[in-house]
Amino acid sequence: MDPAIIWDPIYTEHDTGAHVEAPDRAAAIVAHLEQTDLWPRLQVIDPRPAVVDDLVTVHTPAYVEQVRAAAQGGGAWLDADTYVSPRSFEVALLAAGGALQAADAWQSGLVPFALVRPPGHHAMPDYAMGFCLFDNIAILARRLLADGLGRVLILDWDVHHGNGTQAAFYDDPRVLFISLHQWPFFPGTGWYGETGKGDGEGFTVNVPFPAGSTDGDYLLAFDELIEPIVAEFAPEAVLISAGQDIHVDDTLGSMRVTEAGFAQMAARVAALAAPADDRLAFVLEGGYNKVASAHAVEAVLRALADGGAAPVGPPSPHGKIVVGKAVDTQRRYWGL
Repeated sequence: MDPAIIWDPIYTEHDTGAHVEAPDRAAAIVAHLEQTDLWPRLQVIDPRPAVVDDLVTVHTPAYVEQVRAAAQGGGAWLDADTYVSPRSFEVALLAAGGALQAADAWQSGLVPFALVRPPGHHAMPDYAMGFCLFDNIAILARRLLADGLGRVLILDWDVHHGNGTQAAFYDDPRVLFISLHQWPFFPGTGWYGETGKGDGEGFTVNVPFPAGSTDGDYLLAFDELIEPIVAEFAPEAVLISAGQDIHVDDTLGSMRVTEAGFAQMAARVAALAAPADDRLAFVLEGGYNKVASAHAVEAVLRALADGGAAPVGPPSPHGKIVVGKAVDTQRRYWGL
């Protein structure tokens, strides 16, 4: 696969100040990649801004206007964690637009990693949450559905449960949402029994791992749960909410995933996307140790470029228990 990044320095101008979701969080990843031998193999795509019509496929018009007004008014806290600075609305349009450009990258035979901020997967339809303004990956999924795709997979491996994305598609059988996350942890959602509602029942899959889960635990979830469900669902596009905060050195999470684990997961999702004509895209979510995040993103891109990854160690006893419970929950919906 030929990897690309979607990136613009304007992402630093969503100015959160001395905040863990720091202005240079994505820029630090790019600065690291520029110093590696991988950089000449990457294409860099400039994002185009989304428009309000894109945002309201996921969010209410009143909420979109609230964010715009907060920025135009000079900045404000939308909740205890989520800040809007004077340029945040403009930057958020480019973050959603960067995600939307995945489809353009596919037309050029590229697999994009959208290194965008602010992140998105906690943003609810009508309010901000957890550093997130607009749900970038959900906006992309809605665009793909509107453009004629019938089945989209969103896999979220951020350390925090992607509650905003889950809410956006909880009753929609066209989107299979799978989240691997730390539990108990913010935002307090993502238990096994959250499986969707109405026509969407069975199309939400949650794997609430305990703190300390390892590369082997995440790969066990792929082996026993994700890969068989995805094969049955047969997505026409594979989207990854790529949070690097499961890295062993991250400052917010308590997981023990290494670069080898990220590379293995990248190789696995590349294989999942092969029947979908390699329509695979990664969208940046969390990751708060800048060095660890940069190395994790490099591992993902290198696995895509090289077409594989080294093996990782075995799962832990608690990982086997969690994956087993998730499999038991999902057997009523899938041929596991």
